[in-house]
Amino acid sequence: MPELKLRLLIFISLLTPFLSKAQPVTLPEKTSQIEKYNKLISRYRYDNPDSALFFVNKGLEEARKNNDKAGRALMLNQLGMINDNRGQFVDSRANYLEALGLYKVVKDKKGMATENIRLGVVEMRKGGYDKATSYFLEALKLSESIKDPKGIMEANITLGEAYTGQRSYETALNYLNISEKINDTIPLSNLTLNLYNDFGILYRETGKLEEAKYYFQKGIDRSNIPQYQGLNITLINNLASVYAKEGNTAYSIKLQKTALAKAEKIHNYIRQLQTLTGLAKSYENISVDSSLNYLYRAKELAEGRKAYKQVIDALQSIAQLYRKKGNFEAALDAKEEEYDLADKFFYKEMSQQVSNLQAQYELTKTQAKIQQLNLINSKQSAEHNVILAVAICSIIVLLIIAYANYRTGALNKQLLKANKQLDESNHVKDKLFSILGHDLRSPFISVINLLDLLDDDDIPEDSRKEMLQELGLTSKAGLETLTGLLKWGETQIKGLRINQQEFAVRPLADRVTQLLSTNASHKSITIKNSIQPELNLIADSDHVEFVLRNLLSNAIKFTRAGGKISFRSQFDPATNKATITVRDNGIGISPDRFEAIFSLKNVSNNGTFNEKGTSLGLVMCKEFIEANNGSISVRSAPGSGSDFSFILNATMKPVNEPQPRREKQV
Repeated sequence: MPELKLRLLIFISLLTPFLSKAQPVTLPEKTSQIEKYNKLISRYRYDNPDSALFFVNKGLEEARKNNDKAGRALMLNQLGMINDNRGQFVDSRANYLEALGLYKVVKDKKGMATENIRLGVVEMRKGGYDKATSYFLEALKLSESIKDPKGIMEANITLGEAYTGQRSYETALNYLNISEKINDTIPLSNLTLNLYNDFGILYRETGKLEEAKYYFQKGIDRSNIPQYQGLNITLINNLASVYAKEGNTAYSIKLQKTALAKAEKIHNYIRQLQTLTGLAKSYENISVDSSLNYLYRAKELAEGRKAYKQVIDALQSIAQLYRKKGNFEAALDAKEEEYDLADKFFYKEMSQQVSNLQAQYELTKTQAKIQQLNLINSKQSAEHNVILAVAICSIIVLLIIAYANYRTGALNKQLLKANKQLDESNHVKDKLFSILGHDLRSPFISVINLLDLLDDDDIPEDSRKEMLQELGLTSKAGLETLTGLLKWGETQIKGLRINQQEFAVRPLADRVTQLLSTNASHKSITIKNSIQPELNLIADSDHVEFVLRNLLSNAIKFTRAGGKISFRSQFDPATNKATITVRDNGIGISPDRFEAIFSLKNVSNNGTFNEKGTSLGLVMCKEFIEANNGSISVRSAPGSGSDFSFILNATMKPVNEPQPRREKQV
């Protein structure tokens, strides 16, 4: 009895801070305890996530006590949405996956469809539209199998959102039209309002602003009731974006202020943050100080909810506005705060990935050792059987010896194969972790040197601004190097993932040139981009960008001061293939190195300015090009420069024809 009183006191003390703000939640007497917790969590998930988290933990405790797998799945789904709202996508994905597993155990297809939707939304937030589409299609299949109209409608809506995000507007419209037909047969719900919102976004993005206004206004009119206030605010903000696109900034701001007042009234943190960010954008070209004020309010709000991703986004915008205002000291302070926060809460995830790679390697090595011991044990058993057989019969002995010799030979072959695999695994591991220590050092040294220069008060403001830009580019280069190394390590263990699409290659070469322009300028090297503007490659754009960046970096490294580098292209209409060449007039390569230059056996030489490097880049280039059904080669001679060329499937399109949207994996 005392324990019960103590729990009751704790429960009341936790509710006290927000009971004054919240409307009481009425629960039927016959509602299960898990359902009660679910309604309380839904009520407090946006405006008081800490309280929602308290009820999640209570619900999980109740479900475990009663061995209620469906109840646990429901609570894990709520926990995933709380983490999702905070920008903690790794945690939310783990919550949804665990919930999905529980729903599979209890064979709840409706729950399985819900978790596939949530997993798809997480992937879509990260830009992984291919994975998101896969999850949404699975949800559609499950909902159709149980003939659940709301589930079918939600899956079609999310598929429409995914294809809108990829700018495949015709496909997106087909899915939304299917949802609209289902909507006409069911009562008003949040799905209806999400459908109107998605129609409005699609028409806004395709320039059909009157149609966009119609759907946003229709959603606003139907959502102007208490239980749909959150969606009502989102629809108002999106309607404001249409007026802003028309140039009616004053009316757009008026709508946004109306949305902000509603969000503050219902204490909806997500919508407040959404509206404050929108107002900051609207005031950006009117009053920088007003824009900064809204951004600081958004930052303070996100900090109060421990939503660190949103804090980082606000700090990025604040730094940009201070630069626009000419207050470079304040911009630098905002950037430093942003980097500190990102390092504390997000880059640790990247470190965890490195640790996971090492752990997977150790596991693979251990399994190989176990296999080796098993083989040795099998060999010893065979020899023992031979000795026993000798005592029985000489003829049998001869037969068994012959069999044992045959089996021993086979086992030795397997043992040699296992040892070879182990050696290759060791080689891959050593290469990966040695490069992690070398390739990342150069960007960080550049960052430190730039920071030392920026500390000099005599530097003119123009030079300081250029250094800040260079600092940003160098930092991004270091991060991209680490991301590339992690991706290569992952491909060695999990295999290479391909996301092919059609894209213009010349802008990629321009971006790579800009990224490495500092390195080239230090050696007075001229880079010329002669790739045909109308040339489109059919491949994974991330892979091609990596290859271009690596080949250009190598060309700069081995070209003398004052040298020349060029990007060239050639299209063969007979085969629909294009050849992209990176040519330099550097020191060249000896022919005896050609055979090993794209393998781990290659040993990197120092550049013309004694630049350090690794041989991993060309290995990854070969893997990426061949994975995209292409080939890569080199032509060179000492003192005559080098031509690195790769061939991929391609098309030729006029420059003014719309290009497909580039997708990125996360």
